Amino acid sequence: MARALYIHWPFCLAKCPYCDFNSHVRDKVEVEQWRDALLADLRHEAELAGGEPLESIFFGGGTPSLMPPALVGRLLVEAEQLWGFADGIEITLEANPSSVEAAKFAGLASAGINRVSLGLQSLHDEQLRFLGRLHDAREGLEALAVAQAHFSRVSFDLIYAQPEQTEAAWRTDLERALSFGTTHLSLYQLTIEPGTRFATMVRQGQFEPLDDDQAGALYEVTQEVTASAGMPAYEISNHARPGEESRHNLAYWRYRDYCGIGPGAHGRRGGLATTRQRKPENWLDAVALRGHGIKEERGLGRREQASEALLMGLRLAEGIRPAELARRFGMAASALLDGDKLAFYERQGLVWRREDGIGVTPQGMPLLDALLGELVPAELVSA
Repeated sequence: MARALYIHWPFCLAKCPYCDFNSHVRDKVEVEQWRDALLADLRHEAELAGGEPLESIFFGGGTPSLMPPALVGRLLVEAEQLWGFADGIEITLEANPSSVEAAKFAGLASAGINRVSLGLQSLHDEQLRFLGRLHDAREGLEALAVAQAHFSRVSFDLIYAQPEQTEAAWRTDLERALSFGTTHLSLYQLTIEPGTRFATMVRQGQFEPLDDDQAGALYEVTQEVTASAGMPAYEISNHARPGEESRHNLAYWRYRDYCGIGPGAHGRRGGLATTRQRKPENWLDAVALRGHGIKEERGLGRREQASEALLMGLRLAEGIRPAELARRFGMAASALLDGDKLAFYERQGLVWRREDGIGVTPQGMPLLDALLGELVPAELVSA
């Protein structure tokens, strides 16, 4: 039974560099049509994965902070009626730090949102322009102040390892970020993925990315400064004061079931991977025809589920409990990880092992992708 719910809102009201479809950019959305369709999608999931109270709800997608507060409130009322809410439920909404969206924060808080995640990304105008963001640093910090006035829990993200960024400059930025007093930070290292705008820029010689040693040094600064401030990493890119970890994201990383509704939303439910129609019009048509927006429900074998659980769980500082996963997926604990490689990387100080758990050390986290390729047996990954 799912205890986490993800609600995807696909629309932006201004063209942003992250939209996949021009149809996501709308000057006007038929709110009643979308309300009815989202409620139908929600009820479908509750019929299949209800029974236990929700512990977290996450509004994500295009620009969910531009959702009408009345719509947010209606969805929350329905979710509580269908599932029930656990004590202290976390209800998060992603927001871009623009003045237009900040103006809605009071209404969203009244509707039931109690945590906001702001996409600040940088404290400098020139870096924001490089990243393709539409807000400037002043607007971002003003939005942060408004968020802190209305929500009990606020997180924001920053992207480091940007071109020519030095250790001293990043340390200064990080100390300034910590001074704002939020209890959660997401700190992502800039990566150049094939097919992205950044990859094109590198190919055209518009900038030179930092090399691995430079990026690694910035990662070490990140760990040092945040740990000293009482906000250590609980996941490779996420830092929080004890008890302020994102409960919704922990559900993903601990490989718990979660329901996803709305265009393009993914979910995990009872051994099934669910995928909604991605394009808004197709999703609406599917809901009108069948009462839900599901495009595909694919059964996951035990080995594939085990692989996913390992790839997610080893991102966490708490690591994984092999015996628990073995019971969950009906496998021998010895089949989950390559024992010889585990022992080798433990001797190298990149992996830790205790009686009830296994995890990646802070020294190993910068090498996480490579370590996962070594530790998780190929037959699980290819299952």
